[in-house]
Amino acid sequence: MRYGVYAPTFGEFADPAVLASLAAEAEEAGWDGFFVWDHMAMWWNRSVPVADTWVCLTAIALATTRIRLGPLVTPVPRRHPWKLARETATLDRLSGGRLILGVGSGSGPNEFECFGEVAPLRRRAEMLDEGLEVLAGLWSGATFSHDGDHYRVEEAQFAPTPLQTPRIPIWVAVAWPRRGPIRRALRWDGAIVTMAEPGPFNTVLEAYEAMRVAAPEDRPFDLVLVTGKPDWDVDADAEEVAAYAEVGVTWWLEDVDPFRFADYPSEPWPHERLRERVLAGPPRFP
Repeated sequence: MRYGVYAPTFGEFADPAVLASLAAEAEEAGWDGFFVWDHMAMWWNRSVPVADTWVCLTAIALATTRIRLGPLVTPVPRRHPWKLARETATLDRLSGGRLILGVGSGSGPNEFECFGEVAPLRRRAEMLDEGLEVLAGLWSGATFSHDGDHYRVEEAQFAPTPLQTPRIPIWVAVAWPRRGPIRRALRWDGAIVTMAEPGPFNTVLEAYEAMRVAAPEDRPFDLVLVTGKPDWDVDADAEEVAAYAEVGVTWWLEDVDPFRFADYPSEPWPHERLRERVLAGPPRFP
């Protein structure tokens, strides 16, 4: 199992320099990855400061040398896939082949509706599937054409290609047990599994176990867990890590969201409390 930090890009973290510094400390503390949110605005308050995810990832790439990095998750229907292809290929080369692209269909009025992008969820799902095909085609470096319901590409050829081969890994957000997202994830390189409805701890384990059984056997496939408790204890968390590792989870991502410590006293600032968690290192088990 690998261990990553999952950080927001809002509030105190709406500063690429702050996130880059935290990522460098995470690398030093033994984490294997550093991943960030990708939002246009915060859903509870549109006035909260939010940083651009791709500028933040560039700063993180320049501040680190080893850890994997990427957005979790980028709503592909909100982006032109050719623009996203150019950005991701460039960032992959800048980072030395460390980028992982987390994707989803996106949701919430602060992501679409308030900017005049009104699209039902089914249409966004179609745009996500088609957008991923365009991404992979452009990443290949070969002459690529596409004539779909949502995107059209005519004899485009992108260079340079990503550093990673056969492509930048793609992790897909899955709301268990919805079949469409599950099928989508199995076509790519990994699944970030959440529950469509709240369920007990063993239900989450069962979802990951079922995804592992369905996962392709002829190529690598990651199962990614995002988690975080109001209180933390590296040794106690190790028991939970072991349970997830047993059912096939390959990445444990520690959510350092300020809301995790919502009841923590105003001093020190939540950023410092979250930084403590990062500096403590991942909850590895024997």
